[in-house]
Amino acid sequence: MPPLLSRFSPASWTRAALTLLLAFAAARACVWLGTPIPWMIGPLLVTALVSVLGVATESWTPLRNLGQWVIGTALGLYFTPEVGALVASLWWAIGLAVAWALMLGLAFGTWLQRSHAAHLPLPAAQWRSTAYFAGAIGGASEMTLIAERQGARTDLVAAAHSLRVLLVTVTIPFALQAFGVHGIDTLPPAIRVVQPVGLAALAAITLAGALLMQSLGRANPWFMGALVATMVVTLAGEQWSALPQWLTNAAQLFIGVSLGVRFTPAFVHTAPRWLASVALATLVMMGLCAGFGWVMGRLTGLHPVTMLLGTAPGGIAEMAITAKVLQLGVPVVTAFQVCRLVAVLVLAEPVFRWREARATTATC
Repeated sequence: MPPLLSRFSPASWTRAALTLLLAFAAARACVWLGTPIPWMIGPLLVTALVSVLGVATESWTPLRNLGQWVIGTALGLYFTPEVGALVASLWWAIGLAVAWALMLGLAFGTWLQRSHAAHLPLPAAQWRSTAYFAGAIGGASEMTLIAERQGARTDLVAAAHSLRVLLVTVTIPFALQAFGVHGIDTLPPAIRVVQPVGLAALAAITLAGALLMQSLGRANPWFMGALVATMVVTLAGEQWSALPQWLTNAAQLFIGVSLGVRFTPAFVHTAPRWLASVALATLVMMGLCAGFGWVMGRLTGLHPVTMLLGTAPGGIAEMAITAKVLQLGVPVVTAFQVCRLVAVLVLAEPVFRWREARATTATC
């Protein structure tokens, strides 16, 4: 059977369907328990747990893309002309946040290399590329692909990013709930009413944006394409339609499942000492980002928690969802996370090559 067809075999459909049912049950349980971000955290945790235990789980890529498409559209609805002016006025703060993320990633990677070079015997050049791209605060799939081009051990890079995103996605919402931080967002979406005709038009233009981004080979095309397309409409002052709540809940569920299935039994056996170091460093980075967010909040006049989410070392969709559900400055968090993602994707490889050139010169 051809590879493309084998992915959609009856066994594959069965695994994916059962995974979704389990994820839905976990989401409903989290809603009942009153946990933060129940439609993403519930599916993420239960899928990760059963996957690590060896249960055959599966995430359909089209559903993950659908989830990113919906979330990108939902976030774009916040970018009214008023919000656009606010974000534009924060260009200097966004620049500082990008520089902070790059320095944090460099420090993280350097620490990983120094801590594990003696325990995992790898050639020096491979160690430098592995640690550097494992530490970079960027998208997991994008950093792993770049790392592969530079000869890194991609299993260690992918494991580091997956664990970092999991810890940030789970820890920050629970911490915010424990401290009672929510509902500080004074900038709601442009429209809160679902209009069938407007919703259809919104679906069409965001689908076109996602497909365009995909054809251009851009990172996170379904999220970024939908986000940019919706922003264009909303920034122009147009208010076509809100999104149904059930649709955004389903999108969070699909994203949670897509994250959870990464945690297989093989993941647990991937250099346990390496994973422990990543976990420790992630907790330290969250603490540092909390301090940086407080400073940025003082400088910008925005709530420190909004700045924490904007600079947190998590995934863009996960942090934006946290801001949306808890009403914590959605457009600002989205703008900061998007700009950081773009900057890291553009600069990570050139900076690595520059460092390699320096290292080569130093050893000559």
